[in-house]
Amino acid sequence: MFHVKHTYDVVIIGGGHAGCEAAHASSRLGADTLLVTLRKGDLGVMSCNPAIGGLGKGHLVREIDALDGVMGKAADYAGIQFRLLNRKKGPAVQGPRTQADRVLYRKGIQDLTAARSNLNVLEGEVVDLSLDSGKVNGVELADGSVIAARAVVLTSGTFLRGTIHIGDTSHSGGRMGDAPSIALAERLASYDLPMGRLKTGTPPRLDGQTIDWEGLDTQDADAEPELFSFLHRAPFAKQIACGITHTNAQTHDIIEKNLARSAMYGGHIDGVGPRYCPSIEDKVVRFAEKDSHQIFLEPESLTGHTIYPNGISTSLPIDVQEDYVHSIVGLENAKILQPGYAIEYDFIDPRSLSSQLELKNLPGLYLAGQINGTTGYEEAAGQGLVAGLNAASCALDKSPVLFDRATSYIGVMVDDLTVRGVTEPYRMFTSRAEFRLSLRADNADQRLTEFGRTSGFIEEERWKAYSEKKEALESGRNLLAASSVSSRSLNEAGVNVGVDGPKRTLLDALSIAGTTVECLAVIEPELTVIKTEIATQLERDALYSHYVERQARDIEALNRDREKSIPADMDYSDIPGLSNELKAKLRAALPDNLAQAARIDGITPAALMLVAAEIKKRQLKAVAS
Repeated sequence: MFHVKHTYDVVIIGGGHAGCEAAHASSRLGADTLLVTLRKGDLGVMSCNPAIGGLGKGHLVREIDALDGVMGKAADYAGIQFRLLNRKKGPAVQGPRTQADRVLYRKGIQDLTAARSNLNVLEGEVVDLSLDSGKVNGVELADGSVIAARAVVLTSGTFLRGTIHIGDTSHSGGRMGDAPSIALAERLASYDLPMGRLKTGTPPRLDGQTIDWEGLDTQDADAEPELFSFLHRAPFAKQIACGITHTNAQTHDIIEKNLARSAMYGGHIDGVGPRYCPSIEDKVVRFAEKDSHQIFLEPESLTGHTIYPNGISTSLPIDVQEDYVHSIVGLENAKILQPGYAIEYDFIDPRSLSSQLELKNLPGLYLAGQINGTTGYEEAAGQGLVAGLNAASCALDKSPVLFDRATSYIGVMVDDLTVRGVTEPYRMFTSRAEFRLSLRADNADQRLTEFGRTSGFIEEERWKAYSEKKEALESGRNLLAASSVSSRSLNEAGVNVGVDGPKRTLLDALSIAGTTVECLAVIEPELTVIKTEIATQLERDALYSHYVERQARDIEALNRDREKSIPADMDYSDIPGLSNELKAKLRAALPDNLAQAARIDGITPAALMLVAAEIKKRQLKAVAS
């Protein structure tokens, strides 16, 4: 006999990175939110690499933070080695990253969750969904109780029918040490959703006390760290160095001789793995011309001795793992604390989702994280934010919170997933964004915080900090724009211009590569009142200003197409002139508008004109009736 235990606006299933971000986003928007997880103590657990950010991924974290999310804050609390990747390149492709202390990160997430109002956490296992007239309206727990909700967010990670593989042995598991979710996976399969299998992997964990660090190269933290949260100015934790070693010919020989014993190469895994994060077996096979691969020896905590050897993920048997680890310089006597393994799990084709990450055929259920075919903490958290906000909007009868690929990497990711789908675990890269010169990590707050405030989920501390920064930037720009000087004066101050050029404002001069506010202060001493961090932002904004103006025109053209929505009941089979292949692609993607349709692989301008003509035909028919 089922009984309703509680009623909430939104229930979140799963306490990983997607679930935590979804729960916080939902509650910030004002929804009474429940997060259901197997163990409260696992909130904030970093299942794989204890690191946050990187190229593309760091942009996502900055955007999450600009929207008042929690990942950036927790990463700053736990960061023990901050590094800005691509520092020598332009700001548009630089990626903040930090090695994180697992213990501190988990504590950071749990402390933020405990302090969050209208958010409750319940230990339990969700085994089924509750439906009413085809709409999800709650969840059923393993104890038979039902929790009613107006919207549900599912963030199951690798737990849906998860299978762990080590060599030719395998067992069920959501991750090492945790049982998989079988009942819920079977329930989802019963709804005839488009599902598939993916896989990811992890390296063996090593005892740092058994590593010979003498003679190994090291990688230090940046002297001037770039943090993730716009609210923070300095690291909270002690900064450390990582060790660096390499595989060698002996390592590769051991792996090559045992490829048939690898779970992947032995034919035990059907799921597709991430091409951009290959196992050591993949590296040896795919890059056979290389005689070594770099390995970063990353401490997992300031208080423990576990080392994460980044670069040697594997599904080889334990005895082979020991052999190849011991063949590596510095690791000759290293003790393996936990073997590396591959994990295979169910995912749902994200093309079955709307741009709000709600299942089109199962309203009221929102999906976020690896269940949508992505890989990575940052991608999961970004989706969690989107799903949590939109589930709360649905529950509270508010307008949806929609993200645009022209203004955010979050929008790029959601659009890529829901329109193009995935053929391998999806990972964010800066190259995925058409407008990446506008979508920089440094300006995420300028792009998104006001949008979040207008939408109702930016709180006072964030808004106050953003408003003060905005005012300082405007004041600085006004100072720069108020002074017009000769090219000779600029040249003498170190600006890269000819002496006979036209006069220009100091703001225009700042857009010339290599120009700084500090050098312009030689001409206008009043500029010395501008704080260093504001000056840096002014320099970055000015450097990209001309590109941003050009991209703004491109975005305007794109938005004109986006205004042409495609009716949800559009029958592409009725459109004459469309090939059967394009009809099938459009039916599979179900784009919301012409801009989405344009990005479907193989869709031509001529095909778009046919769809646009059909939309106009339907509109005229509706008016006539």
